[in-house]
Amino acid sequence: MRPRSPFVTTSTQPFHLSIPESQLVDLRRRLELTRWPDPETVGDWSQGVPLVQAKALVEHWLTKYDWRRCEAMLNGLGQFTTEIDGVAIHFLHVRSKHENAMPMIMTHGWPGSVIEFHKVIGPLTDPTAHGGKAEDAFHLVIPSLPGYGFSGKPPKAGWGVQKIASVWAELMSRLGYGRYVAQGGDWGSLVTTNLGALRPEGLAAIHVNLPVVLPADLGNKFSTEEAAMLGALQHYDRWDSGYSKQQSTRPQTVGYGLADSPSGQAMWIYEKFWKWMDCNGDPLSVLAADEILDNVMLYWLSNSAASSARLYWESYHDGFIAVQLALPVGCSIFAKEIYRAPRSWAERCMSNLIYWNEVPKGGHFAAFEQPGLFVDELRNCFRLVR
Repeated sequence: MRPRSPFVTTSTQPFHLSIPESQLVDLRRRLELTRWPDPETVGDWSQGVPLVQAKALVEHWLTKYDWRRCEAMLNGLGQFTTEIDGVAIHFLHVRSKHENAMPMIMTHGWPGSVIEFHKVIGPLTDPTAHGGKAEDAFHLVIPSLPGYGFSGKPPKAGWGVQKIASVWAELMSRLGYGRYVAQGGDWGSLVTTNLGALRPEGLAAIHVNLPVVLPADLGNKFSTEEAAMLGALQHYDRWDSGYSKQQSTRPQTVGYGLADSPSGQAMWIYEKFWKWMDCNGDPLSVLAADEILDNVMLYWLSNSAASSARLYWESYHDGFIAVQLALPVGCSIFAKEIYRAPRSWAERCMSNLIYWNEVPKGGHFAAFEQPGLFVDELRNCFRLVR
């Protein structure tokens, strides 16, 4: 048993997840009635999820997957909600048994969720039980982004990454943490970066595994590493950005199909695990089908296809340009990330870059794919500011 948080206040309530059975019955009915498209005309994933793999994942969902297992896991970790600026924020709050543990807020992205972090919670909060030292312990706050999972859905525009960063600062203050660090990847990297730029009282350092370092003024001369990042971004724009163009321009439209079809919602996410993980073209070689479906279920059960996509509409077009950071920053560059940020650009926007490491394996979903390496990165980075 992990200790419950002593920081529960009148504005923070325990959250117990209990999905009505009627929703699971409806899910099974929709899966059974899936109308499948024609198969792809190529022998790989280059046109999207191949029909054979799509049918296999849905068959597993129908016949072998157990949501109640995932529900029990989340309830066992300790879930809470608190309302900030009119939106309910859902978060995991797992406190270490070690007295001098460092508080850390960790932020997921799209198409991820708090599920991404479930394999690193134990090692980070209880290092002595996982081959580490007591002095490496963390208290963890892991919120669901607004519009994602079991957080509330902002009823009006204005909830971009800068707004979310200010909400995270309020959350950590509300929980009573006077000194803490922050970590994030994907959208979580942008939220964490903006939290670092805001630098609220108590924030000691940040760590990101998708550094936002693209200069506003590129110039015309590039190192090998800088040119490689630009090449990766060009490849992404040509072959991998269809989802982001849709979500950043018409999130409501894409929501109709994904909210109505669980198979459609699953494949919208599954394809990104194939493309962005270090998996040699086979997502199931790194993650179990149940793990992928746990993550999909947080979108399906909360009907958050449109509300999660709106973060792209809010922040995608101007959110990825580097901002100046003066507080201590650590970066981990995983081998198969969407792009591998060059240190030269990081140093231009991070004046106090305390940690930089290029990790030999792992991709965009680092904590999910390579939990051991991910934990090592956070321990090594934040030892420098304890």
